[in-house]
Amino acid sequence: MKKFFPSELIFQIFALLVAFIVVHTVYVGIIRPNAEAFHKIEQTQIAQNSDYEPQRSLYVVLRDFEQEVCFILMFWALSILGYKAVRVYRQQKQLKLDFVGLPEGEYVSVETAKQASSLIRKRLPPEAQDYLLSRVMLAAIDRFSATRSVQDASSVVHSVCDSEAERVESELSIIRYIAWAIPSVGFIGTVRGIGNALGQAHRAVAGDITGVTQSLGVAFNSTFIALLISIILMFLVHAMQSSQERLVLDVRRYCDDWFVRRLRSSET
Repeated sequence: MKKFFPSELIFQIFALLVAFIVVHTVYVGIIRPNAEAFHKIEQTQIAQNSDYEPQRSLYVVLRDFEQEVCFILMFWALSILGYKAVRVYRQQKQLKLDFVGLPEGEYVSVETAKQASSLIRKRLPPEAQDYLLSRVMLAAIDRFSATRSVQDASSVVHSVCDSEAERVESELSIIRYIAWAIPSVGFIGTVRGIGNALGQAHRAVAGDITGVTQSLGVAFNSTFIALLISIILMFLVHAMQSSQERLVLDVRRYCDDWFVRRLRSSET
């Protein structure tokens, strides 16, 4: 299979760098300053009014490092999913093209198949020739031209489609890993928050529970954000997997209906 610039690996690395820069900039410039300002206001209100009920702020929920890492991973995964979604959309558009170039019902001979192969290579740019439908059609045409066997052409169609199904399944492994890593990062925040809370237990015994509550807030907030992101991300992963599997099935059906069933080893 040909490789084109930019490759998906380069895109993933670039997307990770962009996600880190953007998210970290937002945290440094917006979230953490607002969280600190809100915390100071709350401390002032509590000191002035013993009956004051502390309020919650989204900035406080998001401010810790674990949440920042979770958002970086989320946007990285979303960029990879977006890249794959665009590629699937472009391949779906190929299904509307006529690769055979013959009226419906007319048989495809060896000579006609060779003409179709030449037409595909001339009409489509190199990147489009790397799409699944183009690869399946070219492989089936080449096999049929070499062996003049309809069965061999059909076997190639199913073999390439099966290989593609396995490939797209393996390519989603990086996104599944990210979806698994996000809750793990959240649990790291939970452990860190509980550990800090236990370290300040002596202050709670003395009557000052501020440090304990703040540390427990870190623990619960990080887990909450991580699990929420993971739920959304896993839904998108399954949606992408469904679209990729549907593409493979559509390509197989297209080749069977519009090419394999019309093949004849000699002119009739």
